[in-house]
Formats: sequence, C-alpha cells, structure tokens
Amino acid sequence: MSRIHFQNTTPAPVLVVGSVAYDDIETPRAVSGRVLGGSASFCALAAAYYAPVRLVGVVGADFEGRDTARYEARGICLRGLQRDEAGPTFYWRGRYHENFNRRDTLDIRLGVFEKFRPELPEEYRDTPFVLLGNIAPSLQAHVLDAVRKPRLVVADSMDLWINIARDDLLALMRRVDVFIVNDSEAELLTGESNAVRAGRRLREMGPATVIVKKGEHGSILFHKDGLCALPAYPVDELHDPTGAGDSFAGAFVGCLAALDRTDFAAMRTALAYATVTASLTVESFSCDRLEAAGASEISRRLAALRTLVTH
Repeated sequence: MSRIHFQNTTPAPVLVVGSVAYDDIETPRAVSGRVLGGSASFCALAAAYYAPVRLVGVVGADFEGRDTARYEARGICLRGLQRDEAGPTFYWRGRYHENFNRRDTLDIRLGVFEKFRPELPEEYRDTPFVLLGNIAPSLQAHVLDAVRKPRLVVADSMDLWINIARDDLLALMRRVDVFIVNDSEAELLTGESNAVRAGRRLREMGPATVIVKKGEHGSILFHKDGLCALPAYPVDELHDPTGAGDSFAGAFVGCLAALDRTDFAAMRTALAYATVTASLTVESFSCDRLEAAGASEISRRLAALRTLVTH
C-alpha cells in the first residue's frame, strides 16, 4: 500500500463512519453494473492514502469477500464493519444526465442499512480524527456521543438531510469542527445564493470551519484566520462523479491526521490534497481509479495544481 508521507510526522488514526453500498450507475457514456459504493467506502479509501483508517458501517449477507479485501489491501481496520445476515447490503441505482449536472435515483433499497446504528469497538472511541460520512445526522450524533475527546470532528451532509432532518442537522453542526457541503446545499441551509456569504453564514451556525464545494469550479474553505479558494483539478474525461465528494472529505481528514495538525495552514494543505484526490474518483466507476492511482499520482497532481494556481 502506497501512502503520502510528510516529514517529521506520524499519522494519527482516522475514524470513518458512513454507508457501505452497492451502486448501479448509468451515465451518458456507459453503465457500471453492480459496483462497490457508499460514503464510507470512498471516504475510507481516500483517507487511507494519508493515515490509518478505522471503518464503521454495515453490510448484508450479499457483501462479497473480494470487496472486503479491497479495504484490507489499503490497511483499513474493519473491526467496526458490522455484518448483518438478515438482509442485503444497501443498494442504489441512478442515472446521470448529459454533462453530469443532474442525476435521478432509479431504485434505492436500504436493506440492512435501514436499521443501522453505528457501534464503535472500544479502541475506536479514542480515535483523534473523526469523519462523519454522509448518513442521517441522528446517526452522526450517536457516533459523537460514543467518541472520547476527539481532536477534530468533520461532518459531511447532503440536501436529503437538510430537507427531512433539518433540526437534527442544525444541532449536529453546533458539535462539529468542520462542516462540508456543496454550494446548492449551502444555499438550501442559509438562503444565500452567493457561496461566500453562505460559507460565512454557516460558520455562524456552529462549525469553526466550513468547506463549500462548487463542483468543477473548485471549493472554498472558511476559517477564522481567513479564506482559501482552489479550482478543481482539470481532468481529461469525466467518467462518473459518484463518490467524489466523499473522497474529498476522506482525503481532507486523512491529510490533517498525517500532518497531525488542525491549524489554518494545515487545512490549506489538506484542501489541496483533497482536491487532487477527489479528481481521481471521477475518472472511473466505483472506487477503481481512486484505489489504483497510487500516492505518486496524487503527488504529481498536487504539483500540477500548485503550478496552475501560482502562474
């Protein structure tokens, strides 16, 4: 397993909690068939490029050993991955429109995820860096109740929870250090159509740091010590954007754990690594390109991104 290394640091472990799923995706160019997905999969595999990862999720009786092996090949600890033989793994089928600007859910079957309640092994409870992947805010809060004095808690969310669990989400935001959403979700939460105003408003709602993702237009990090805006890394061909946001979040937290720092300078560095790591995900279905690219490709893209923003 290749990992990004930083000088004079020992990576701290990262706790990743989220969904593990099978996806079936149609794009204007291809059809995936049944492939590994879920927020926890993308988050964990991205974070593992930087730091040791402890995964918490649930899979059903149909979850295949070859997919378990994919996590293990990245050194991801699976003691928190529950296996529920009572039903199938969470399944999602969707179709992207031309230019990938919209997608439709064609089928969704929660399976064992419907009754999922994250349970943390005792050794997971002291994990210093916590990433609450895109699951119901009540489950994210349940995880926060179980961890002991984490150094940094990062939460990802989506429009579904804003629409159906807004109060739970607002309560969660007051408990996390970093909150990640895309620009449309930021507008839905704040009523602000301008991403800069929305990001500042989100900070007033609780989290010390906010990241607003703007798809192909990059992302903006809002911190008490300033702003940091980066463009997206330019890819030759967009194949499937599923999981890009999760990969972004995983790489962001993983990089901070590798640096073992949470200051503004470290977050700016992590934002750049998150940007280039997420760019890998969109180049294939599932986690295939994210897994296969290797640390050297991430380093190459980081150098290219730095050249892009400094010239």
